[in-house]
Amino acid sequence: MSEHISVLLKEAVQMLSPKDGGTYYDGTFGGGGYAKAILDAANCRVIASDRDPYVKTIARQFKNNYQKRFDFFCAKFSDIKSIATEKLDGVALDLGVSNFQLADPSRGFSFNLAGPIDMGMGLCDETALDVIRKYSEKSLANIIYEFGEERFSRRIAKNIKLNLGRIHNTEDLANVIRSCARRTGKKDPATKTFQALRILVNDELEELKKALRDSIDLLKPNGKIIVVSFHSLEDRIVKLFFKNLASPKNPIKFKLLTKKPIVPSRDEILFNPKSRSAKLRGISLLG
Repeated sequence: MSEHISVLLKEAVQMLSPKDGGTYYDGTFGGGGYAKAILDAANCRVIASDRDPYVKTIARQFKNNYQKRFDFFCAKFSDIKSIATEKLDGVALDLGVSNFQLADPSRGFSFNLAGPIDMGMGLCDETALDVIRKYSEKSLANIIYEFGEERFSRRIAKNIKLNLGRIHNTEDLANVIRSCARRTGKKDPATKTFQALRILVNDELEELKKALRDSIDLLKPNGKIIVVSFHSLEDRIVKLFFKNLASPKNPIKFKLLTKKPIVPSRDEILFNPKSRSAKLRGISLLG
């Protein structure tokens, strides 16, 4: 497995402020960066989950190291209510795609590596190949536009449908997209379309909305929710959700921990360029 570097780790754990005897939920376990930082910050307990079965090996190592202080479930974070059967002092969600997934061609996430057109993070009903084969050109264009914010969506969808017979792997798909979409700056023309397909296959936005809604019911007084997002669609959901919670009209009182999102420092971006789009937001239930 390629090493995964957790983004905004120091800032996120500082905001979460783990305390002795507390219970915290890490809904995107991945390489265990957040879980380890929380467990090392205090004599607390972490309940972690990840929909990706590939991380079970890492979770087993954690269990050996932290014993009763750590439990792992292979599940979506939208299942938080069935995973965490107790009240929580904090919830952490790092929404980025892990380096394990990007670096493994067999997962189909990378447009720079030839692999099956999958893009599933685990526990999915369909693959990206199913999507480009089964969806109509119009539906495919709408998906690319809505989830990828791609202005050439119609042209890309048409080209994908016209060339289905020669699209056998992710490299083929990326090249078909590149042939009809312009490069903007350093960003690969296939980036937005791959993002759109990944979001659809994993139902990422609806999963996030449900996880946020259900997290609220599990918070202890002064409990916190922190979220690190990596694109505008996710960040918009988190921003609006937190804004509504902190509204004076809400009978349950919350305090925004971030009026503006925290972003990576220049040094972090230089060390880990993939962190450049990250935004950290947090909110606390007043006790």
